[in-house]
Amino acid sequence: MAMHQPATRPANPRFSSGPCAKTPTFELNKLADAPLGRSHRAAIGKAKLKAAIEGTREVLGIPANYKIGIVPASDTGAVEMAMWSMLGARGVEMLAWESFGAGWVTDVVKQLSLDAVVKTAEYGQIADLASVDFTNDVVFTWNGTTSGVRVPNGDWIPADREGLTICDATSAAFAQDLAWDKLDVTTFSWQKVLGGEAAHGMLILSPRAVERLESYTPAWPLPKIFRLTKGGKLIEGIFEGATINTPSMLAVEDYLVALDWARSVGGLKGLVARADANTKAVADFVELHDWIDFLPHDPAIMSNTSVCLKFTDPRIKDGAAFAKAVAKRLDDEGVAFDIGAYRDAPPGLRIWCGGTVETADVQALMPWIEWAYQAEIAAQ
Repeated sequence: MAMHQPATRPANPRFSSGPCAKTPTFELNKLADAPLGRSHRAAIGKAKLKAAIEGTREVLGIPANYKIGIVPASDTGAVEMAMWSMLGARGVEMLAWESFGAGWVTDVVKQLSLDAVVKTAEYGQIADLASVDFTNDVVFTWNGTTSGVRVPNGDWIPADREGLTICDATSAAFAQDLAWDKLDVTTFSWQKVLGGEAAHGMLILSPRAVERLESYTPAWPLPKIFRLTKGGKLIEGIFEGATINTPSMLAVEDYLVALDWARSVGGLKGLVARADANTKAVADFVELHDWIDFLPHDPAIMSNTSVCLKFTDPRIKDGAAFAKAVAKRLDDEGVAFDIGAYRDAPPGLRIWCGGTVETADVQALMPWIEWAYQAEIAAQ
């Protein structure tokens, strides 16, 4: 007999892995202080941009001697800016265990034509971190948004490394403890863990990264939006709010409001706890049902933001069609939007569990997944 629909619905059905759910207290009128129609180079604009930079430093606990810049083109722009500006000075190792990491491999090998050492792993697994040679520059994602796999910590990165570490942390920042002393270049975007608006990236540089920029000139030409130095010196203004191109002051205001909310829930510690609680709600459900499991096998590398699930019932005839149908049922019922697995990932579901999502909503969602699963099994 078909399962009855659950009595409780998530108050907020937004579980997309990017752009992610806005903060629980978000209201459009909270952006009323945005200096719209004003130059971002006016005193008020500069002050807002500076506040965004220093608020990032405060909440994430970024060292005082690290540079933080707001850059174009979201996390992608920040990663590309770092790779095009800094790679080529020494050997390169590229680590990839999901689609975005694989994209960085393609850019370095095909576009920059560097003879990189490439280490990959299948979805749900992670590359061999113990074998990485840190005499090279190393590029990796801290949290694989499309695979639900994250590095367990920063212990695998030596303090006395010779190369730079370039870390795409876009689904990790504000939800996981980043080992700043092990990261030379770190990037993220506003639309992930804090639920900000898209199009703006953050670029965080250690003193070692700044030294590379000021001592090395790549063999290839750099577009204007990638240029971080002038006359062999870092363009300091970029890291004080003088952005390379025009930012959206409405999006900046939204980020400032999100940072205020982050402070209200206990800063980074509170945000990590919220993401962990959300992931536990999924784990509690998975433990009680033998037809669904996490895509990663090892709990030590399991993400607490981009939580990826797979259906394991042997009766399922077409995994991709089944997962898509389950996601559609949930969308049609208005209980979960955008939770299908990433297009290049194995079939399944992907539930965003970052801190802007309420644990009660995750708990309310899980019985609905069971309802949709049972309905699709019956429909086969």
